[in-house]
Amino acid sequence: MQASHLSDASTADTVREPVARDWLWKPWYAKLWWAAIPVYWAGAAASLKLPALAEFYTSALAGYLNMLFFPLTTLLVLGFGFIRAWLNRPLSGEPLSDEEIDELEQMRMEDEHWERLGRPHWSVDIYDPRSGGLYIGNPLSPQHPGRRD
Repeated sequence: MQASHLSDASTADTVREPVARDWLWKPWYAKLWWAAIPVYWAGAAASLKLPALAEFYTSALAGYLNMLFFPLTTLLVLGFGFIRAWLNRPLSGEPLSDEEIDELEQMRMEDEHWERLGRPHWSVDIYDPRSGGLYIGNPLSPQHPGRRD
């Protein structure tokens, strides 16, 4: 029993948190992509002075390349692997016991009960913006003070 407990603790220590640089910079394709971005945009800036480059940078292909070499696109695509690994990482700490889960559920139900006590449901409350057309602040509402029929 203790041996298995020790092996679990040692595996928990060896599993490391995902690091963004492992996805955003370490792969060869990430380095190539990040290095190509300033080259592409330097060419775009040079196209303002060189007519030969201006013809390319006004083409439809350049429109697609603008999206490909936009830094936020690179961050989004390369960061997807990091986000997936971060969400799948093993969590640290002890899980909640059944009693704690039941207690939290009971607290949530009591909060909902007190919230609704003495007030109409939000869908029919003219003072709640979530009620849509019934909301008194909605100019299309029949209760709106400025409405003229």
